[in-house]
Amino acid sequence: MVGLSQRLQLQQRQSPQQVLLSTLLQLPLLSLEQKIKMELETNPLLEIDEELELEQDQNAEMEAKVEEEPIPQLEEEKAEKEEAAEEEVPELSEEPPPEEVDWEEILNDVDNYQPYIPREKNTEEYERPEVHRETLTDHLLSQLHMTNLDEKEMLVGEYIIWNINSAGYLTMDVNSIAEALDVDPETVEKVLGVIQRFDPPGIGARNLQECLLVQLLEREDRDELAVEVIRDHFDDFVNRRFEKLAKKLDVPIERIAEVLEEVRKLNPKPGEGYVTYENQYIVPDLTVEEEDGEFKITLNDWNIPHLRINNRYRQLLMDKSKTSKEARDYIRKRLESARWLINSIHQRRATILRVMEAIINRQRDFFEKGPDHLKPMVLKDIADDIGMDISTVSRVTNGKYVQTDWGIFELKHFFSEGLRSDTGEDVSNKMIKEKIRRIIENENKQKPLSDQEIAELLKREGLNVARRTVAKYREQMNIPVARLRRGF
Repeated sequence: MVGLSQRLQLQQRQSPQQVLLSTLLQLPLLSLEQKIKMELETNPLLEIDEELELEQDQNAEMEAKVEEEPIPQLEEEKAEKEEAAEEEVPELSEEPPPEEVDWEEILNDVDNYQPYIPREKNTEEYERPEVHRETLTDHLLSQLHMTNLDEKEMLVGEYIIWNINSAGYLTMDVNSIAEALDVDPETVEKVLGVIQRFDPPGIGARNLQECLLVQLLEREDRDELAVEVIRDHFDDFVNRRFEKLAKKLDVPIERIAEVLEEVRKLNPKPGEGYVTYENQYIVPDLTVEEEDGEFKITLNDWNIPHLRINNRYRQLLMDKSKTSKEARDYIRKRLESARWLINSIHQRRATILRVMEAIINRQRDFFEKGPDHLKPMVLKDIADDIGMDISTVSRVTNGKYVQTDWGIFELKHFFSEGLRSDTGEDVSNKMIKEKIRRIIENENKQKPLSDQEIAELLKREGLNVARRTVAKYREQMNIPVARLRRGF
């Protein structure tokens, strides 16, 4: 039976402007530059305000000259400049019809982002040409082509080399390679054995055990006991069951210590040092400097171009006789998109500065005294301070870096959970991790501390940390258990 009904429903929808702002907030500086360049290419109404940039460059140069050589300003010169400025003020054009887009309002909108940005930065950075360096793949292929392998085996060798990762290990199974090339697994094993004797030794191994064993076998002065230990008792060796190993091999414990020292001379990642990657530089989004007891925040967006709306499209939009309705509709849409982008860049800048200022207010001891004074803080704390949503703070802090007197840190670094010490002070879990790391670094390597013993040492410092918490923090720092840290 058909009937009418009413239903009350709440829905949360984001406007296109909100979606754009959320997207820009997540972008670091380099990605924001790429985004703006892409918008400049796709939106004809957007253009770079070259006049404003030139004016700022000139102002920066004048300021530099004044700082170097201060010259008193004469009253006559001031009067002449004021008269010249009055003559250069352009007359405002008449307002467009009500049904048209108010271009004067757009071009003089206070939301348009055109702040003064210092131009002491050099935008034309010189990039030094990189000297050619041989990669691991090139190094192995050159050795392969000097062997006496036949054509089919050479093809197998090249396939193997292209499947060796940056650490020097083979990433494919022998049977998979044989199936892919339609050859026998024995042929792949034969060629792999040849490659594993290339420089660097141990290259192309399938696991750590094979890597170490190949390096030992290639040494003329190898210790046969070390070969036997790695080949036949690898599990006991890596788990540091040295007493059991000495008893099983019927050798004194001192011989196992010699084997350990021998193995320590080997390279567990033979591929490192050959693969060349382009240096990944961190460009800090913000800089915090202390001046007269106050912290000055600078947003390093000096390389972000100043945007404005192209004035030539104003005439096209207003001239109904020469511009078709389709073209006018297109201009209106692109105009709306351009305004959203300009305003979103402005809001992005203001939001990042507000978040950074709130972080400094809560982590003032960190910026004054150093990383050891980091306090517990969560995203909700900053969100409440600036009156914004937690998701907004998360977008701002993710992937953004700040340069401080103590180094460069990701904004996420300042957020951590914590616990209360015996003195009633809130302590960050990052500080606790650092204490655990220092305790382990200074422990007796012959008798490494257990998690319970570390927890007791922390308790003496007034930090009531449970054994399970110590174990969790230790694992997060990739520190092995006490048994695996024990040495001779």
